Amino acid sequence: MSSVNNKKIVVFGGGTGLSYLLKGLKDFPLDITAVITVSDSGRSTGKLREEFHAPAVGDVRKVLSSLSSTSDNIKKMLEYRFDTTSDLDGHALGNLILISLLNITGSLKESINELCTLLDIKNKVLPLTEDANVTLMAEMMDGSIVEGEASITKSEKKVKRLFYKEQPKVLEEVKTAIREADLIIFSMGSLYTSIFPHLISTEVIECLDNTKAPIMYLCNIVTQPGETDDFTVSDHAKLINSYLGKHKLDAVIASNSKISEEMALRYATEERKDPVKIDYPVLSTLDAEFIEADLLTIADGTLKHHSRKLSALIFSYLMK
Repeated sequence: MSSVNNKKIVVFGGGTGLSYLLKGLKDFPLDITAVITVSDSGRSTGKLREEFHAPAVGDVRKVLSSLSSTSDNIKKMLEYRFDTTSDLDGHALGNLILISLLNITGSLKESINELCTLLDIKNKVLPLTEDANVTLMAEMMDGSIVEGEASITKSEKKVKRLFYKEQPKVLEEVKTAIREADLIIFSMGSLYTSIFPHLISTEVIECLDNTKAPIMYLCNIVTQPGETDDFTVSDHAKLINSYLGKHKLDAVIASNSKISEEMALRYATEERKDPVKIDYPVLSTLDAEFIEADLLTIADGTLKHHSRKLSALIFSYLMK
């Protein structure tokens, strides 16, 4: 929904977490700008980047699918992955559509706009950058350097810091959206592949330092193996603050839902993930408002934030 009177929010993220949040947020009277990381280098996206010298389109596809007002079958079509013995194997159709539009328009931003029209998307979706060679790098705790998001994710080593091989040129529309925002949100999702790729951009940090809008973080439900093992809610917040500039987090939202022992054990054994605990004493020392609620739901046998409940909480915070 878009109106001159609507509050403006900018949501930073990438991947499944951002997509799931936007499913609920799009039903509220808000002007949403979703800013998406384009540094992925794995699976279908990685192959297409290499072949067509393009930014990553996989997370863009997921976000467009979640924001679309078209039928479920159209959304499923965008997410459809070919299972074949040919070169199409593993490719998501939405990725191929975005790459074809990119070749036609010469711009990922324009390609997204065209697809937004086709999919009846009212909100704005922007890639962080249009730089085709944007490459995520990591210095690991042992001093070794790992190149490429996919390689960083697969590495068993712990990340000391992330950086770009070359600083990307951030879209002017992204910087304008930050300047005009009433609220900035860092979505749930992998800190190292969905959130920090935004925060290691010097241009983004400069804009965040100068915005009057509060900055909010939506905390993950479970830890990420190799990234946030044993992390509490405050650990997540403090790590994000370490990547932010002068303007630190103003608000943190976390779920206080009870997770069954059976579900917790399944996550621990199958995925090496544990529930993120709320550490009230430490959170009370942070200079950020802490907001908690019963936000969990189980979808397809996995723990997820209840998108509409979470969105309602964000909307209430914005309107108070």
